[in-house]
Amino acid sequence: MENFQAVKYLESLLGKTLRIHTTDARLFVGTFKCTDNDRNIILSTTHEYRYPTIPEHEPANPTREDDYTATGVVKADMASRYIGLVVVPGHYITKIELDEYSEKKTGIPRRNRLEDAGQHTRGQKPDVK
Repeated sequence: MENFQAVKYLESLLGKTLRIHTTDARLFVGTFKCTDNDRNIILSTTHEYRYPTIPEHEPANPTREDDYTATGVVKADMASRYIGLVVVPGHYITKIELDEYSEKKTGIPRRNRLEDAGQHTRGQKPDVK
């Protein structure tokens, strides 16, 4: 990919929701704001998720194994917290995904939802009937 194509692609991702996986088994989901030459990424309105740890002394759960063999999917409860604005260092990033689900769910881009929801402007009272 040529340099100008890479820049255009990154510009197209600005304001989109990204899912960033890191080497310490964390997942950051937030709005892409910027990046730099060292591949550091800044996200806003970010939630951090941690994969659950499985203690070595814990016996295998046959129900989970049965669920996996039946569906091919393992469900895990992930602990999360809101962290807001975050810089994810590029050397810790293992995978980046574009989260297209948030826009496909409503069909309306996130930033336009409030405008279309009939929000009144400051100083004006809503029209109540």
